[in-house]
Amino acid sequence: MLKGATPWPEDFAQRYRERGWWQDLTLFGLLARTAARLPDKTALVLGDRRISYARLLADAEALAARLLEAGLAPLDRVVLQLPNIPEFVVAYFALARIGCIPVMALRAHRHTEVGHFLRASAAVAYIIPDVINGFDYRTMAEQLRAQAPALRMVLVAGEPLPGQTSLSEMLARPAASPQPASLQVDPDEVATMLLSGGTTALSKLIPRTHNDYVLNARLCGAAAGFSEATVFMAILPLGHNYNLASPGMLGTFYYGGTVVLARSGEAGEVFGLVEREAVSVVAAVVPLISNWLNSDLPGKFDLTSLKVIQNGGARLAPELRIRLRQRFGCTPQEIYGTAEGLINMTRLDDSDDLLLNSSGRPVCDDDEIRVIDEEGRSLPDGVSGELVVRGPYTIRGYYDAAEINRAAFTADGFYRMGDIVRKEGRTIYTEGRKKDLINRGGEKISCEEVENLIFAHPKVKAVTLVAMPDEVFGEKACAFVIAKEGEALSFEELIDFLKRQQIASFKLPERLELVAEFPLSPVGKILKRQLREMIAARLTREQAAP
Repeated sequence: MLKGATPWPEDFAQRYRERGWWQDLTLFGLLARTAARLPDKTALVLGDRRISYARLLADAEALAARLLEAGLAPLDRVVLQLPNIPEFVVAYFALARIGCIPVMALRAHRHTEVGHFLRASAAVAYIIPDVINGFDYRTMAEQLRAQAPALRMVLVAGEPLPGQTSLSEMLARPAASPQPASLQVDPDEVATMLLSGGTTALSKLIPRTHNDYVLNARLCGAAAGFSEATVFMAILPLGHNYNLASPGMLGTFYYGGTVVLARSGEAGEVFGLVEREAVSVVAAVVPLISNWLNSDLPGKFDLTSLKVIQNGGARLAPELRIRLRQRFGCTPQEIYGTAEGLINMTRLDDSDDLLLNSSGRPVCDDDEIRVIDEEGRSLPDGVSGELVVRGPYTIRGYYDAAEINRAAFTADGFYRMGDIVRKEGRTIYTEGRKKDLINRGGEKISCEEVENLIFAHPKVKAVTLVAMPDEVFGEKACAFVIAKEGEALSFEELIDFLKRQQIASFKLPERLELVAEFPLSPVGKILKRQLREMIAARLTREQAAP
């Protein structure tokens, strides 16, 4: 296994293989198997572009050959930062074909995050778009070269800068060498590196193997009722575990369905596509669902094909699940889990109590789940504690992070989810986060990371970041700041400073509160709960004011 990745103990690996969880099928093999069965079936739709399984397979195979010619080799890491376009899908499977490991950056990531991914993974290549909404990814790539000594190649879906390579030209150019037919990829090897939610500073790298990630997609697809008839709409980034394999794109391809790529989450765009493409499943998050429920646009479209709207990232309130079912005549499906492994899903035939109130149950019978107290002792059903898990698709360690792994995993290999839950049998009910994290509509914001950046402002004496309630996103970030004596700091000044640090926009605080002191515990710890209560009460008063 790739150095720096932690394999499953041999006895566990043998058990997972004997029980049929691991099928020794690679990610590329997943696509190839479906393409052999359904060559002419439409696999992918974006606007007027319709790509069959046979075409998608051929394009991925061709790009794989050209990537080998360009010098990529098995186990090379490649940061993949493309939007939801067919080139993302082709590049992902091409890398899987030759055993390269895509590191799944999101479109919103900027210099700070991408530089970290390049260095932490020792990536030799970086795949990007050219310009989106005025932001030039090509320029960022050139600026990052000095920070990433292993980086040799920048591939651009669009117009490259000098010294960069056009992904489109690579696809169009005949290969000088044979197709990589003789190259065999080990299903037990790392296939993809996902990103952690970043509970402590910058994201950790999550190494997922072919065997475990195919299983992830297969079981999530089964729990969602996927089949050849499934038409799945992807709105959120394909580079995120939720839309990639839970069940997402890979789950759809495993069962021979069709993936429809939406250009935005706007109600008119989404429900226009539902009507045009007969979409049956939409993967969403709380802010999108809230906006759709408050829009009159869905009523202007034929939505009879729509069977399921999935929710992931943050818990959807029961009343919104009820409204969703009433408004769209479809089943709400809650998906709760982690890029590190465990996925829980409500089932489409669950009772109303489970469907509307729970966060589902594990998709695999061999997912071992425990709820523990602060001393690591198992708690009985109905008692809240931290959720820990191990199983055939839950990692045994972050990539090249021995010290972090000692804290993130128990001595017997259970991963600490960091979530406070209670369980009834194998059904999970989520109750919040243990760690200092803000969940902005499914995007996780590390308080520590943003606080460290704000501390660098010359007018700031002390800072702490807390979650404030928001009707649309669930939570947003509020910065409580103690300014240096004689200094005054405005919200605009703070945001301008943070933007110059080139971080993802969703991490920016959306309110600034200047205070003279923080509430402290007897041992000097900032009492963030009091600050959260303070800002929540202030927002309530402001909303009630005439």
